[in-house]
Amino acid sequence: MDPFTLPPVAAALDLTYRGLMALTDLLEPVAGAAAAAAAVILVTLLVRTVLIPVGIAQARAERTRARLAPRLAELQRRHRKDPEALQRATMQLYADEGTSPFAGCLPVLAQAPVVSVIYAVFIHQQIAGHGNDLLGQTLAGVPLGTSLAQAIGAGASVPTLAVFAVLVAAIAVVGELTRRAVAPGGLLAPPATGSGGTGAATPPNPLAAPGMQGVMGVLQFMSAAIACVVPLAAGLYLLVTVWWTFGQRVLLRRLFPFGDAVHPARRAA
Repeated sequence: MDPFTLPPVAAALDLTYRGLMALTDLLEPVAGAAAAAAAVILVTLLVRTVLIPVGIAQARAERTRARLAPRLAELQRRHRKDPEALQRATMQLYADEGTSPFAGCLPVLAQAPVVSVIYAVFIHQQIAGHGNDLLGQTLAGVPLGTSLAQAIGAGASVPTLAVFAVLVAAIAVVGELTRRAVAPGGLLAPPATGSGGTGAATPPNPLAAPGMQGVMGVLQFMSAAIACVVPLAAGLYLLVTVWWTFGQRVLLRRLFPFGDAVHPARRAA
């Protein structure tokens, strides 16, 4: 059973379709044949703007995790032979701090329905019983409902492959920039020593750990891989999202630096 045929989901799909068509018509005098692609980009920017408070919460959560890292390491040392006790102590620590180990995951979860709806809008021939005119919209001659995998299977032309190549490469580039930025000494990594010349070590960046570096590499590959199999419209959404996320993280890291993640009691001491 197609979940997009369920009445609530179908209604959301139809609403999204009508909104994109209206925005496409509005942008057509300016963007011409690329109006639908521009509409997808504008919708992406709108979604990201709405999620700015969530991004701020994520930056604060990362800073909190950095502050708790030494205490978590101590708990792991103390309970290394008792996983259940370690789990209880870890959750209690997060509870005492008013946070959660899963804090900061909301941006990904919040966007999942949006990505799913945009994906669905560009793969269904019919929506709520009427034809889908968005499937006829293009970007540089490439239908927005076509994926790179489909294009290759159909014997895509060089211009079509070039459009997808630029898209996938741009997503991979920001993934690599992010991986390097969170590495030790990177733009998003904390300094090696505290301010004021005291030489006190700042809390470690949890994203700079060797394991997390591997995760970042996998995520980079996954983002580029996803762009190869989803419709071009969804790929545009992904492209704008990853670049926005990178820029937002750079800005928020300056506003909420890891170097300020010292526990208030310790700072007073």
